[in-house]
Amino acid sequence: MLNWANRFNIFCLLDNQQYHFETPAFECLLAVGCREKIAINAGNAFATLTQFYSKQNDWLFGHIGYDIKNEVEQLGSQNFDGIKFPDICFFVPEIILQLNNQQLTIFYEEGTAEEIIDAIKNASGIVKALPINPVYIKSRFTKTEYIDSVNTVRQHILRGDCYELNFCQEFFAEDISIDPLSVYHHLVDFSPNPFSALYKLNDKYCICASPERYLKRTGNKIISQPIKGTAKRDLQDAATDDANKQALINSAKERSENVMVVDLVRNDLSKICIEDSVHVTELMGIYSFPQVHQMISTVSGEVTSETNWIDIIKATFPMGSMTGAPKKKVMQLIEQFEKTKRGLFSGAVGYIKPDGDFDFNVVIRSILYNQTTEYLSFQVGSAITFYSDAEKEYEECLLKAEAIVKVLE
Repeated sequence: MLNWANRFNIFCLLDNQQYHFETPAFECLLAVGCREKIAINAGNAFATLTQFYSKQNDWLFGHIGYDIKNEVEQLGSQNFDGIKFPDICFFVPEIILQLNNQQLTIFYEEGTAEEIIDAIKNASGIVKALPINPVYIKSRFTKTEYIDSVNTVRQHILRGDCYELNFCQEFFAEDISIDPLSVYHHLVDFSPNPFSALYKLNDKYCICASPERYLKRTGNKIISQPIKGTAKRDLQDAATDDANKQALINSAKERSENVMVVDLVRNDLSKICIEDSVHVTELMGIYSFPQVHQMISTVSGEVTSETNWIDIIKATFPMGSMTGAPKKKVMQLIEQFEKTKRGLFSGAVGYIKPDGDFDFNVVIRSILYNQTTEYLSFQVGSAITFYSDAEKEYEECLLKAEAIVKVLE
């Protein structure tokens, strides 16, 4: 199916990798081709997107980049961007394939379902892994620079400038030729996660193995599921693995970080939800993935049927788990201390249905690749509080990067 999809200039695969934390509407969803598209940067993007959406009565697939924050809060971004995704891009696909365990549903306007199936079957075996030269992963930060930056952030927290800041660093490779489809398969084999995605926008790819949902709407209900709290898994030793899990459950630092981001999400949802409808439906749930244990909370609320999905995004973006609190101040500090523009990292990829329901992930644990410039980038981060140990935060970043580094090497 992906071999066939890669013939198109644009496609978006969303795959829950067989996770059933909830009753899924599908196992995977693939949108290919482009009947209509909008690609814009911060400035007047939301108004332009609203006009575009008002003319559609169809599925939309695409992304919201982190730096649309510059329109939400009148901020700026001057750091280096090696990938260059637009801040916002959505497209109306030509064909959508929706798969569950028993059924394939095809949405299309031209041709026949049989022709589509035949084309997919005949596409098998086209894509093969390219012979890759040794991959040299570089970092924008030395370990010393990273530790110094974290300690400076802690001083800002001590002064009361902020409470928590999600600080990220970029790892990158230059002059690298990869087959994005092969890399995606390797990544999700090594680290399958429920909000995985493979997204192609012309010469740019997002290869994503995200465990985190940003926001989902079903009818008048919206939910957000922020992640804060990470512990390494040990699949070779069950006792050690369980001890790591218990340490996460009992960690005062991780619990305080999770509660802080839950408060931030509650505040964001309250801007757009019906009064008194915002509730924490699960606090600090522990979920186990192949590489890590994660602490995940669920915050829900209700909106009116007239509430536009774009207004919901404006009220809640960027997601609190990738910024910190208070949101505007930490975004200013993020721009000051990080060396790379986040771009699609810390943004969201997802879909909007014709009835207005939507679902978006958080773009983390992801490889971004520009095929034209042969530049590859992935970023990892952690939440910095006053009680953070800079050395341990650096180790947490390396843990989160481990799956990607192993796939690339």
